[in-house]
Amino acid sequence: MSLPRSSSLPVKVLQFGEGNFLRAFVDWMVEKMNEKGLFQGSVQIVKPRAGGNPGVCQALNAQGGRYHVVERGMVNGAPWERPALIQCVRGAYLPDQDQEKIQEVALSPHLELIVSNVTEAGLVYRPGDTQSYPARLAHLLSLRAKAGLPGVILLPCELLENNGTLLKEYVLRHLQDAQAAQEILSYVERECLFCNTLVDRIVSGFPTGEEEYFQKLLGEKDDCLVCCEPFFFLAVETDQPERLRKAFPAEAAGLNMVVSSDISAYRTRKVRMLNGAHTASVLGAIMDGLTTVDEMMRSPQYLPFLKTLLFQEIAPVLPLPEEEKETYGKAVLERFSNPYAHHRLLSIALNSISKWKARVLPSLREYQEKYHALPEAMTQSLVYLLKYYQEGRGNDLPEILEYFRSAPALPHILANSSLWGEDLTQIPHLEEAIRARM
Repeated sequence: MSLPRSSSLPVKVLQFGEGNFLRAFVDWMVEKMNEKGLFQGSVQIVKPRAGGNPGVCQALNAQGGRYHVVERGMVNGAPWERPALIQCVRGAYLPDQDQEKIQEVALSPHLELIVSNVTEAGLVYRPGDTQSYPARLAHLLSLRAKAGLPGVILLPCELLENNGTLLKEYVLRHLQDAQAAQEILSYVERECLFCNTLVDRIVSGFPTGEEEYFQKLLGEKDDCLVCCEPFFFLAVETDQPERLRKAFPAEAAGLNMVVSSDISAYRTRKVRMLNGAHTASVLGAIMDGLTTVDEMMRSPQYLPFLKTLLFQEIAPVLPLPEEEKETYGKAVLERFSNPYAHHRLLSIALNSISKWKARVLPSLREYQEKYHALPEAMTQSLVYLLKYYQEGRGNDLPEILEYFRSAPALPHILANSSLWGEDLTQIPHLEEAIRARM
């Protein structure tokens, strides 16, 4: 492989996480911004914790940080595939071998952003754990503060609500545990910008079993290849939007990013429309003998069901512009139809009671309150859910499965607030509608 272009660009992004998601999301974004001449920076990847399998880091370093991202999915109703060469990554450091090099990047005057995806389990506060991501970040920021360097922008990409707020809290707690000087605490509080984010892209990773096809497509062997869907969305919540846009000009590059003082509506859109549509439909599809989401989308029964659900029931109760809801709903249908994803229905069906409660019930309740009528598709989704669990198919918490094995009567199930967080018999005509469909 040729010398990567990143070698001539300053490191502006320190990235904790070498996994598929960040490489097909943030690094892909940086490459696009570089192509437009808007960013002109490179990314230094760091493995979040010592130990574990260093294989991805070693493979990236062997390729000089150079790899491909291939977007595969449905675009305008037709299968679509597009490869992109990622040249903005310098390589990957291992915390147990490259600590001095990591600190050197953290102390660079060129550094502007720190991004992460250490998973929900890694974005935690553990007293005394000096190797966790928040603890190591606290140490690096304290070094930067002592050196008198400008503060950085932090973009955590973990799938946690208010992830930036949490990260800031944990960093400050570690600094307080270490009895850091007030000047360092003030630096983190005032100079560093911790942003809450919402990331939305399905990344399937390395296409195992298709190596020969991709070697022919790309013209070379790539052990770090990542496949993902074409859809991409990033929402960033900050009270300093211009600072964020200047340091990370994704919007100017034409990328699907929104910067706002409140991203809760976008989070609700994703949970209600994307995740809610999954939860509302998959149990019925499983009981009808289907196995994958794209197979469900080819069904003459479930495609009309999902269109009704998305555009006539969920969208009308979301507090977003009509055009945005319409565009996102169409994107959801195309994402579900992705012939390359092979997303198994059974994997989505896990813990369906809590998922239906969080993803579908709020829309059902709000629809009923707004229109004084029950939404047909969402009501049917509850029927699917109850039948699935009554037939003993549920994969859920032991106490929930035991409850359904005791064969409770329908009114008892609907009134069980430990399942739903409320008494569903209080929703007008819901019990009657469910009974008529069971």
